[in-house]
Amino acid sequence: MKKIIACAALTLALSTTVSGAFAADITACLITKTDTNPFFVKMREGAAAKAEELGMTLKSYAGKIDGDHETQVAAIETCIADGAKGILLTASDTSSIVSAVTQAREAGILVIALDTPLDPIDAADATFATDNFLAGELIGKWAAASLGADAANAKIALLDLDVSQPTVGVLRDQGFLQGFGIDLADPNKWGDETDPRIVGHDVTQGNEEGGRRAMENLLAKDSGINVVYTINEPSAAGAYEALKAFGREDDVLIVSVDGGCPGVENVKDGVIGATSQQYPLLMASLGIQAIRDWADNGTKPEVTPGKAFYDTGVALVTAKAVDGVPSIDTTEGTNLCWG
Repeated sequence: MKKIIACAALTLALSTTVSGAFAADITACLITKTDTNPFFVKMREGAAAKAEELGMTLKSYAGKIDGDHETQVAAIETCIADGAKGILLTASDTSSIVSAVTQAREAGILVIALDTPLDPIDAADATFATDNFLAGELIGKWAAASLGADAANAKIALLDLDVSQPTVGVLRDQGFLQGFGIDLADPNKWGDETDPRIVGHDVTQGNEEGGRRAMENLLAKDSGINVVYTINEPSAAGAYEALKAFGREDDVLIVSVDGGCPGVENVKDGVIGATSQQYPLLMASLGIQAIRDWADNGTKPEVTPGKAFYDTGVALVTAKAVDGVPSIDTTEGTNLCWG
């Protein structure tokens, strides 16, 4: 452990420290997949604001890139050594991280998964997240309804997150396919579907460069792709740039998940047809409050009735509403973005 902690001191950047009247009493850690993705930036803002309000110390860590599992493990080890009361975690590898999470919980630390459930979900004390399957299902239903009869002949590219298939990526992908009307094989993984409308899957690491590269790969496989599912809005932006280079930007339907302010602007501009909006600031704020409650009286958060996690909500944002799929427009989406 000492070796890992020493390594962490060199490789992890302590990005935020918030002090208050009781900062010496309660320390919380926030560990995100990266510190550059706007989604995680907003999550960090929410955690910092709530920690300041409650008089806590917040220490924030992040992987170098999405998928950087080792750095996240090192961050957990550091938080244990520092005597943190709680850890908020968006895991890059949702199954491999479980042993480190177990070590933290055995040390009396409350561990809450944000946005991305662990595998299994009860490996964390609680999960505050979007219903990611529903988020995918909404954009799948919207895409199918937008195409109408042409949905039967769609050529679909799926731009996923990582080959390790973290739960958040699987849930969104499989939700999209079900919403579009495609039969799932094993809903706990992607890539085993047999519907001929699926051109293929590729991975993006959740960033624009990855989205561009994955889109280029799939266009090389079939230049007739006309529907693109993306794991998040940065990868959607990259996919759009690739399509633009092929002269296909005006005849391909892109859907995504995030609902950040830049993403909603892309919906308004027609880059993205529809996106499912999440609320990471709320997730992080609730997580900090839960750590404070745990430190004060040993209580753990409740789950949403009928679900294995606390559902922080989702809304479909589009400039082109379709019958049968509830949505909000881009004006409301802008007002709500990542609140």
